[in-house]
Amino acid sequence: MSVRVQDVIDALEDFAPLPLQESYDNAGLQVGLTGAEVSGALLCLDVTEEVIAEALELGCNMIVSHHPLIFRGLKHLTDEDTVQRCVRIALRNDIAIYSAHTNLDSAIDGVNYMMAERLGLVDVVLLQPRQVSVGAGAHARSVQAGSGVIGYLPDGEDSLVFLQRVKQAFGVECLMHNELLSRPVHSVAICGGAGDFLLQEALNLQADAFLTGEMHYHQYFGHDGQIQIGVLGHYQSEQYTMDIFNSVISERCPRLPLFKTTVCTNPIKYL
Repeated sequence: MSVRVQDVIDALEDFAPLPLQESYDNAGLQVGLTGAEVSGALLCLDVTEEVIAEALELGCNMIVSHHPLIFRGLKHLTDEDTVQRCVRIALRNDIAIYSAHTNLDSAIDGVNYMMAERLGLVDVVLLQPRQVSVGAGAHARSVQAGSGVIGYLPDGEDSLVFLQRVKQAFGVECLMHNELLSRPVHSVAICGGAGDFLLQEALNLQADAFLTGEMHYHQYFGHDGQIQIGVLGHYQSEQYTMDIFNSVISERCPRLPLFKTTVCTNPIKYL
């Protein structure tokens, strides 16, 4: 039985319903038709011209990304910038593009849970939980979602050992942090991507450490000896999103060829 774009969308949105996304976001189907048959899907963090070229080479006519290609409205469609070029190439080659962004961040077992799993945290719960209404009519239901997670190390770790393990687990070239904590790290709060808005919540819950992808300079001040801050980089913190996509889609569409991109789309380089 063939798999259509809508089948892939249904699998992803059952796991991370669109109402879970933040008001500023633009998750969902970016390009393409829901009734099109899917030959294969390429999974990625960002949609770039190189990623689309890889999809074509693999024979995939669908791309599933974490970050939306179209984040703000397009007023024209030319070759002026990367987004417009990607949209034109996708349309020309009948490639559907779907993005699961902050809805995947907020979902149970989503991005932040994946980060916690890589660090071996236990008893992981949402850092800032909320109930969200999804569906309509007879299909309406309330689901738990939220920003960030907090979990615990089975055994306390020296702060330097912990940060070194974070660096290794995520392949981080340059891990930013504040002064090393003098006490062992037991509880760890996590928010992938730009998650520094949750630092205060981590402090309120008396977490020993807070990990995120991005943090503003001034937020490092005043917390030495209070909490161990670790900043991985946006791409590094969310790079394993593809594993979530692979698991969710393959469970519902087991015969659909799935590929994880080999293109590193991180625009930040390190000397």
